[in-house]
Formats: sequence, C-alpha cells, structure tokens
Amino acid sequence: MNSKLLKIGFIGGGKMAQAMAKGFISAGLTQGESIIASCHPSDLISHKAFKDLGAESIFENVPVVEKSEIVIVSTKPSVVPIALGDIKKAGIPADKLFLSVAMGVTIKQLEGFLPRESRVIRVMPNTPALVRSGASVYVCGNKATEKDATITKKLLESIGTCDEVTEGMLDPVTALSGSGPAYIYVLIEALADGAVKMGLPRDLAYRLASQTVLGASKMVKDTNTHPGILKDDVTSPAGSTAAGLHYLEQKGFRGTVIGAIETATQRCREVSQGGIK
Repeated sequence: MNSKLLKIGFIGGGKMAQAMAKGFISAGLTQGESIIASCHPSDLISHKAFKDLGAESIFENVPVVEKSEIVIVSTKPSVVPIALGDIKKAGIPADKLFLSVAMGVTIKQLEGFLPRESRVIRVMPNTPALVRSGASVYVCGNKATEKDATITKKLLESIGTCDEVTEGMLDPVTALSGSGPAYIYVLIEALADGAVKMGLPRDLAYRLASQTVLGASKMVKDTNTHPGILKDDVTSPAGSTAAGLHYLEQKGFRGTVIGAIETATQRCREVSQGGIK
C-alpha cells in the first residue's frame, strides 16, 4: 500500500463504523473528506456523526462503492443481503475490497451477495477502536489477495491489535473481544459501586476502578505472565484479596463469565446458521 490517503466507504453508519472511521483518521490513514458513508434515512444521529467528521454522508449504498477503494460493510446482519443486493443489481464495477463486520454473515454468503469480481475479508474489531485500543481479527475470502490482507492488517493495526484467524474462530472471537468491552464496563461499574458502598466518592471510585482494569490488562499483556500467577502475586495469606476472591468463587464469578462467552458464541452461531438467507 502506498502512502496516499485511502478512500474508504461505509455501508451502515452505526457506532462501530464511526469508531473505525475516527480511528483511521487519527492514525493518518485517511481523512474525513476521503470517507463516504450510507446511513438509514431514519438514523439522523449517525448521518450527522459522519458529517461532523467532514465525511460525505448519504442514504444510498451504490455511490459508496463507486467512490471508494475499500468498502466496509457495517450494517446489521439482517440488512446485509438488501444492502449488498443494491450493489449487485446496479451492475456497477465492484472489483473493490469489501471488509465486513456483520456478525454471523459468512464469507460464502458475502461472496454470494456481491458481484463476482468483489474481494471479501471478514473482520471483527471492537469499539475501543475509537481510542485506538481495539482488538481485531480478520479472515480472508477466496478472492482476497495478499495485498488486500496487508491493507486490512494495516487498517486494523492502526486502531489496536490485529490477528488473522480461521472463519470457525469468528463466533467465539465475537463473544470474547467483540462483546467483551460490555462485560468489562459492567465490571468497572460494579467495582465502583462496591467502593461507593464502602465510602469512596463516586468519581474517585470510577477513576480507580478503570485504572485498575487498565493496569491489570497491561500486566498480562506486557509481562506475558499467566493471569493466575499475577493473581497469586497480589494475594497475601489471610489478606483482604484472599477474602474477596473467596467471595467471588462462592458466587460463581468464574463460571458466570465463562457462561457469558458460551452464550454469546451460541447466539452468533444462531445468526450465521439461521438469521441470513
């Protein structure tokens, strides 16, 4: 990929599309004027959000493909056949790279919805891409080239980490890193609520809780040490941490989190198996 700014289009202008667009702009890979997004006519909030980035924001899908080098499909899964069908029916040249973030819509389905010359890569970023701390994966379609994979990796690495995976891994990946931020937000909220119950001011409780999660995550990532060992390093004999951990185990904390990943994965599989025809 050369150093010129990429012309990027979004079919669907929701929160994930906005997070990715802002991340790409912050990373210097594109600018607002090089982005075009199609939003649902009723979604005036997303329409305005892209306008505020300096991007072109419209209510049609075909011009997005016509004006872009890379098209990111970021609609709800049930809308994908309709949105991509517009492109196929229009008969326009579609030898573009299409990146799909739609949950549960397979490579085979995407390639069937699009014109034959289109190149497809499935990607799964997450919303911390907005602050360039995303955790993303991608899977190349049958017609995607090595250059396409390189461009995709560069885009995703500009907004966080990036790994190539097999398509069979995408459902549990979605449950883990795609949905995971929501679980962590609940954890931060619960940590802060507990601290408030014990007498801390709420603003201080949120600052300490969020920094604690950030610091613990960085310890796991940067030291490459097993989380169980790091947990033991914090836990003194007969101390407060041991007491707190015992309570979490009594309440099934570990099993509850595992169950959340399992349930979210099953929902992803339901969508891919029966939600899109």
